[in-house]
Amino acid sequence: MNRLALLAVSVAGLMALAAGPAAAAPETAADQTVTTCGNSGLQAGLLTRLCAEVTGNTVQFYGRISLAGPPSPGSPTPATKQLSTTLSTEVVGAGTPPLTEDRPVIFTTTTLDVRGPASTVPCGTTVRGTFGVASFPWAPRPVVHEVTLTC
Repeated sequence: MNRLALLAVSVAGLMALAAGPAAAAPETAADQTVTTCGNSGLQAGLLTRLCAEVTGNTVQFYGRISLAGPPSPGSPTPATKQLSTTLSTEVVGAGTPPLTEDRPVIFTTTTLDVRGPASTVPCGTTVRGTFGVASFPWAPRPVVHEVTLTC
């Protein structure tokens, strides 16, 4: 088979695959965990982000704290920091106060996750999480993430 014929057969095969039914993304099973994260922010000189793990109609938020970037070459290892963290979760529009946990943590140089409690809510509910980190003299500048449980 010459090159032109081989190319034509290849293109025809690819077009047939493209014209066929699209393979849909597999539906998530009720027991499969889906993790999403919101935008990151700088708090207490560190990079922070809030993520949510959703399994069925259960959601658990966790805050992630890490270095904002690699240390400069030749600089000393960053000092250990004592941090005050606040992780809040609330059902949007429910009119109930958020569930808030304050927790002191020690941050070294490795990424640290601060987990909140898991909450079970009805399908279709939107849940908002807020994660704040403070260390003297820096006040918290919380990051926020919302998820809607589609079940």
